[in-house]
Amino acid sequence: MNNKQATTKSTVRKQTHHKLDARNILCPLPVIRTQNLVLTLPEGDTLDVSCTDPGALCDIPAWCRINGHEIVEARITDPDTNEVLISIRVGKN
Repeated sequence: MNNKQATTKSTVRKQTHHKLDARNILCPLPVIRTQNLVLTLPEGDTLDVSCTDPGALCDIPAWCRINGHEIVEARITDPDTNEVLISIRVGKN
């Protein structure tokens, strides 16, 4: 009996990094724009969201937890303008 080992070819897709400028808009628009963009991205891609809405530092991570996306980083980048950067790894949509 001849045992042949099955081999499968898998296509490895390079993960892409995206940016969203949500500065100078107020709640709920940073979350809505983040949601709309994330829905178009494949799993594993990353997204940096720049915001000046102080609530975004809580709202976007909460949205990510509810929807299965990972917060890679969330930090204040400019305390004078309240600018924050939130980095997201896209989960399954």
